[in-house]
Amino acid sequence: MQPGDLVVLDFGAKVDGYCSDMTRTVCTGAPTVEQQRLLDVVTEAQAAGVAAVREGRSCREVDAACRDVIAAAGWAERFSHGTGHGVGLEIHEDPRLSWAAPEGATLVARSVVTVEPGVYLAGLGGVRIEDSVVVTTDGCRSLTHAPKDPAWPSAPTT
Repeated sequence: MQPGDLVVLDFGAKVDGYCSDMTRTVCTGAPTVEQQRLLDVVTEAQAAGVAAVREGRSCREVDAACRDVIAAAGWAERFSHGTGHGVGLEIHEDPRLSWAAPEGATLVARSVVTVEPGVYLAGLGGVRIEDSVVVTTDGCRSLTHAPKDPAWPSAPTT
């Protein structure tokens, strides 16, 4: 790694047989203007995806909420994976939050899914931000509480 690199960190744990999943992106120095834009767009896309999660919502709709933000930034082709997946006894399980999800696939209350859009640009780096959330009847509840600030490892604590 070099000063100024974007570093994608993907974490998971298992407790009583159940999995967790979380991704953050940090910068090993102050981000450039272009890197900050990339961080901001992916953060906005991730927030849009989380806001779209709720019981009965189409898996494709949650994916589209993220993709629309990234496409508006001009990077649609650089978001090369699905938006998220179910998490439970396996780290990756149904439902799949993706443009390729089965038609009619919807979210079920009390299930856990990830929302993890990412954009990867040659010469600049990649950014992915992932939270695990519990689907509720009126939205979702985050199980992930780690900061999303790309400088958090070096930021002063208060």
